[in-house]
Amino acid sequence: MESRAVLKYARISPRKVKIVLDLIRNKPVNVAAGILQNTPKSASGLLIKLLDSAKANAEHNHSMDTEKLYVAECYASQGPTLKRIQPHAQGRAFKILKRTSHITLVLKEMED
Repeated sequence: MESRAVLKYARISPRKVKIVLDLIRNKPVNVAAGILQNTPKSASGLLIKLLDSAKANAEHNHSMDTEKLYVAECYASQGPTLKRIQPHAQGRAFKILKRTSHITLVLKEMED
């Protein structure tokens, strides 16, 4: 049995999110929450909310024990890229790519 939470179209690059996801993979939920609260990265705020959502899904939808949960899978894939233009010298245009992410977090119960 697993609980899943997905955040789509997050306005942060997947490369930045993957750095933080590597810190919490295969950790118990309470340890992962502590790591996220003490990590000074912009992705950690989004991931705290996502972890709380997955934990609530496990408790309410699947009747899982929240003390036994751990982060089984977590990954970030690329969403659509917003293309913007910034003016440069001599009438040229400089392209800015604002990347988005789809972040997925899967929780499972530890086996005794």
